[in-house]
Amino acid sequence: MPRLSASLIALLSASALTQPVFAEEAYDDSRMIIVTGLSEGYLATNSVTATKTDTPLIDIPQTINVVTRDQLDDQAHHSLADILRYVPGTTVGQGEGNRDQITLRGQNTTADFFLDGVRDDVQYYRGLYNIERVEILKGPYALIFGRGGGGGIINRVQKSPLSDDFVYVGQSSINSLGAHDISADINVPLSDAAAVRINAIYENFDSHRDFVGGERYAWNPYVAFRLNDAWKLGLSYEYVNDDRTTDRGVPSIATGAGQANRPISGYRDQFFGIPDDNRTRLEAQIAKLRLDGALASNLSFSGTILYGDYDKIYLNVYPNGAATAQSGTVALAAYSDPTQRENFIAQANLVWDVETGALTHKILVGTEYGDQKSANRRFNGLLSMPTLSLANPIFPTVSYDTISRDTVSDVKFFSAYVQDQISFGDHIDVVAGLRYDNFDIEGSDLFPAVDRPFARKDEKVSPRLGLIFKPQENISLYGSYSQSFLPRSGDQFLALTVTQQNLAPEKFTNYELGAKWDVQPNLNLTLAVFQLERSNATTPDPSNPVASINIGTTRTQGVELAATGNITSAWQVHGGYSYQDAALAGNDSVRLGQVPKHQASLWNRYDFNDQFAAGLGIIHQSSQLAAIRTTANTTKLPAFTRVDAAFYYDLSDALQLQLNVENLFNADYFSDAHNNNNISTGAPVNGRFTIRAKF
Repeated sequence: MPRLSASLIALLSASALTQPVFAEEAYDDSRMIIVTGLSEGYLATNSVTATKTDTPLIDIPQTINVVTRDQLDDQAHHSLADILRYVPGTTVGQGEGNRDQITLRGQNTTADFFLDGVRDDVQYYRGLYNIERVEILKGPYALIFGRGGGGGIINRVQKSPLSDDFVYVGQSSINSLGAHDISADINVPLSDAAAVRINAIYENFDSHRDFVGGERYAWNPYVAFRLNDAWKLGLSYEYVNDDRTTDRGVPSIATGAGQANRPISGYRDQFFGIPDDNRTRLEAQIAKLRLDGALASNLSFSGTILYGDYDKIYLNVYPNGAATAQSGTVALAAYSDPTQRENFIAQANLVWDVETGALTHKILVGTEYGDQKSANRRFNGLLSMPTLSLANPIFPTVSYDTISRDTVSDVKFFSAYVQDQISFGDHIDVVAGLRYDNFDIEGSDLFPAVDRPFARKDEKVSPRLGLIFKPQENISLYGSYSQSFLPRSGDQFLALTVTQQNLAPEKFTNYELGAKWDVQPNLNLTLAVFQLERSNATTPDPSNPVASINIGTTRTQGVELAATGNITSAWQVHGGYSYQDAALAGNDSVRLGQVPKHQASLWNRYDFNDQFAAGLGIIHQSSQLAAIRTTANTTKLPAFTRVDAAFYYDLSDALQLQLNVENLFNADYFSDAHNNNNISTGAPVNGRFTIRAKF
């Protein structure tokens, strides 16, 4: 596939480019070279992601959940899946054992991920070692994020350099399943106006599943400069090498005529692939630059350039049907899937604070350009045995020698947007804006032998309107309307059939009413009622996962509640509840997959004294369909409840010991799925011991 010149790659690698952000602890703003917000404990108070302006969360008319660095550490989170299980309204998908995949408000996605507000849409597992907080924004907001994001987006915020002192945080952990890691976070001031921060990690992924493991190592140097009183520059580079088992879980089994299948029980640890052959490997290099400055006392500029190079392959053997009986056989299938992706994305924003009579405005004007080149091939696997015996499992051999897909594509997009945050005195705010997107894809299907070029150009205008009423400073009531769209080439631009070329993009329309209440400065409650419609909708065909079916308009209606912050000076909480009803509009018998009607979670930390603290968490999820129910041949994952716990002991100001226990009561559950016959089993009770040193 096309590459940037060697000289440019060398320049980017040497200078290490990324967007500077903020440290999560309650630091004085002056410590940070570039500041985009602060949080304290579990509570975040503002965001630049939702509006691309630094805005208090209480003044943003949408549902936003934030998981801070303090909470990431307290819960010993090591993946986005760990985080999102504690965020109601968000369902974790299996991702075929090789990537992050989620469902937000009924919309399944592998691409609606962002890093410091910049698109991060490649299919891989994202790390947390260099992350300050994770933001989950609900509802489609193409005005800020462009295409996709139908149910919302996930934004990771990176750690940033501090200008005033040397900081070293080193930690190591090991769990009872054998997984372990070691990481370092080092900040070194270079002068009063410059600092460098280096984060690095090595992780081992041993699991409760037989033959499932792997490792990842990554590093991220980040340097930031205060060029003068008005201008700041951030440069960063991240390298990731990830090699792990591709695990597609267990199959289903029939429960009776006319009833949904269920995940097969009794095989929690059984591997349904081929040891050492089921692998996913990724090598990624991500370089970013951001420049921020003041053009005038009321006019500021920010610009970001990102270059990412991703080389990935996954090979997998997996259950390709339901088990014939509890000790019967399971059909297997196999394929390999190599992908290369090259992303170049540039953003530029102007923010203008101005008054017109009694009104105050914060006006955002921005543009975004991107060029994303992809090359993907798929080879079907030939198995020595087409089935696996559950009574006497003997693994087959496999060869990947039959090509079934060979596609190259080049996506170019250009966007221009404008947004005005208008204050009508102290009690009424309006957020309104429009975004224009030009999305242009060109590519070729190189298989079969005849080269079939494909192309499509879409031009869309996406609106956003929010009204906020603040009866008092710590309470906001809001209503919002927003739209987004998804081109027919989908999340990953792998194919565009002749039929798809003639279809308009899918459209997402969201209506939301909500309330936010800062009960006290460090405790926030939120409530939202929403309806999201997806028109021109397609979904993976449950009987043929590589194909899609048109289903018309889907509708997700729901309620979300959340509580975050301090109940007392010693007691912190992060919790919530969601109810979601997701079905085909006008046909309630067609239900969307991976959307449990009820989800609830609550994490608590209580500090007994300056040295000892404990944590307790609970997750409940009602039953859910593994895939969309269009026929009786579907699978239902049963409801489950999981309890977690933690204990913290500070040996000194510099040394902390921590023990996290996942699934304290050893619940037997199925955590997620990819389709009707690829279902992940939840891990048994296991403990993770962490030692953390700070200087």
